Amino acid sequence: MTSLIIDDNKIARSILQELASQVDGITVAGECSTAMEAYNFLKRQPVDLLLLDIEMPGMSGLELTQNLGSARPAIIFTTSKKEYAAEAFELNVVDYIVKPVTPARFLLAMEKAREIIESKKVAIESTEEEFIFIRDSHVVRRLKLDDILYAEAMGDYVKLHTAKKFYAIYTSLKAVEERLPAALFQRVHRSYLVAVNKIDTLQGGVLMVAEHSLPVADAYRKALTQRLRIL
Repeated sequence: MTSLIIDDNKIARSILQELASQVDGITVAGECSTAMEAYNFLKRQPVDLLLLDIEMPGMSGLELTQNLGSARPAIIFTTSKKEYAAEAFELNVVDYIVKPVTPARFLLAMEKAREIIESKKVAIESTEEEFIFIRDSHVVRRLKLDDILYAEAMGDYVKLHTAKKFYAIYTSLKAVEERLPAALFQRVHRSYLVAVNKIDTLQGGVLMVAEHSLPVADAYRKALTQRLRIL
């Protein structure tokens, strides 16, 4: 995970550099003292994460975030002021740390950033494969991933449900889970695997997918709710 430190205060940059050096898997690609300097740096050398101050001479950290657009890196704001928090989170940043930055708070933010960055990479990789092949009776059939609503374990078979029909294939749900991209599908029960973008509602231990009610086991509920990023 490559990062760029942006802060007009040299001591603040040094503290972040020292904290980053203590966390495995983080490489600091550079330091910038102004938002404009950072903007030019990112044009030459993209990074995964920005550790970005808000109040700086010239362009602010908020303005830099807006100018970078939708293809920007993950961003953690580091600032001495609390009053920018609401505006910052409207920009969908990873975290907002009020200075002084403690090691524990820094580590928490890094873990959040790592999770988001890795999930984006998985999503990008999964788009390269838009279908799978299944054995439907004596025919090998191509099935679009986007057509799959959910997978249901039925003894020695798994039913792959689509809007129009289901396909019963002789395999295990574990094998299906390993074959389908994790960026698109989520295990919700020992017998069910669901396409996340097909979920209509979730209430208690039941979710709805295209008018089908499916159980959500307690063991999988926390992972599912985190995945949905419920507001």
